[in-house]
Amino acid sequence: MEKFFKLKEHGTDVKTEIMAGVTTFMTMAYILAVNPNILSASGMDKNAVLIATALASFVGTLLMALFANYPFALAPGMGLNAYFAFTVVGQMEYSWQIALLAVFVEGLIFIVLSLTNVREAIFNAIPMTLKSAVSVGIGLFIAFIGLQNAKIIVNDDSTLLTYQKFAAAEFSTVGITALLALIGVLVTAVLLILKVKGGILFGILATWVLGILCELAGLYVPNPDAGWYSTIPHAIVSFDFTAIGNTFGQVFQADFSAVHILDFIVVVFSFLFVDLFDTLGTLIGVSSKADMLDKNGRLPKIKGALMADAVATSVGALLGTSTTTTFVESASGVTEGGRTGLTAVTTGLLFLLALVFSPLFLTIPSFATAPALVIVGFYMMGSVAKIDFNDMTDAIPAFLCIIAMPLAYSISEGIAIGVISWTLLCLVTGKAKEKKVSILMYVLTVLFILKYIFL
Repeated sequence: MEKFFKLKEHGTDVKTEIMAGVTTFMTMAYILAVNPNILSASGMDKNAVLIATALASFVGTLLMALFANYPFALAPGMGLNAYFAFTVVGQMEYSWQIALLAVFVEGLIFIVLSLTNVREAIFNAIPMTLKSAVSVGIGLFIAFIGLQNAKIIVNDDSTLLTYQKFAAAEFSTVGITALLALIGVLVTAVLLILKVKGGILFGILATWVLGILCELAGLYVPNPDAGWYSTIPHAIVSFDFTAIGNTFGQVFQADFSAVHILDFIVVVFSFLFVDLFDTLGTLIGVSSKADMLDKNGRLPKIKGALMADAVATSVGALLGTSTTTTFVESASGVTEGGRTGLTAVTTGLLFLLALVFSPLFLTIPSFATAPALVIVGFYMMGSVAKIDFNDMTDAIPAFLCIIAMPLAYSISEGIAIGVISWTLLCLVTGKAKEKKVSILMYVLTVLFILKYIFL
């Protein structure tokens, strides 16, 4: 291990790296409960998605260790899974097989970009303001989905949306689960404020346990026909992994007969855009925390890290899950002293081990994972501080990008509106040269406008 991971050179040891890997797993294991809940909304088999999530996380994290020797962990990304389920499948009405194909193609493109300098060109073409705005918008979108999943925010004929009116709700189902989700948000917030490692995961488990107690006490009454399932697990471990057959290789079963090619390109680009900047932002943010950046602020071996991310995305799509990306929760392991790929290997092996406990993860109800979505949304909101609201040319497009995502219920619409408005404002106000609007931004703007005209 010393020879392969160069532990002494990085000022660490085996014990520190393993503990850091365990810490990273604890802080991001919530994805094993959340991802199946979100992707099942697209019609995918929940058990198959759980297995695919664990395997994609294992493969991606192991590749990060092998390609770059970094302590970063990968898993299906939040926001991207919501875009997959609620926009591509839900709004655009494509099959989940088509959505998986888009993710697979995005991964292949990302592999090519990781081998060349094209990713730098794309990264530099998009203004920092829009990069920050995309993160904020996704945060609002995720939190909104969490509030809806928990029935805290519900449909209303007069105002479109409103809060849950507990007095009028069926308390044994809607009422109690919405209340438990609110308690879950409070519990998770307290754990994070107290800096409890794995606070999000423990928040999910605490809400779930409360749900079990409410079911045993008769306060929560399961009704499977109406979508209210039992919170009590019928098994703890399982060695039956045959469910993966329901999603494995389905990218090659996609029916293209009802697909508009330009719309498909937009979907692929949206996955690529979010994955590219989310990955780069996470890598730079976590590596700066670990003092891994060189004197020019660059990350050595970043191509290896990006390649791990790209390959994991395509492998994840083959297995049956949305885009696999580097998780910002990797910072928890870095904080514990993780500095090499041994930390990543430890985290990856724990994801593999989690497969055995699939019955437990599958029983976790959506109202227990909703607080995690709200809190993750809060984390992503932090990027709003990077937006200069004194510069209207940047700030207005950023605002439009942010507000469009939750209101249009689509990440790609937010990206499109942000790109179009920023480019046009720079052009009309004569600031195109000052803002260094690139040819690529003009091309993207034209493509997005054509999308709205013809699709």
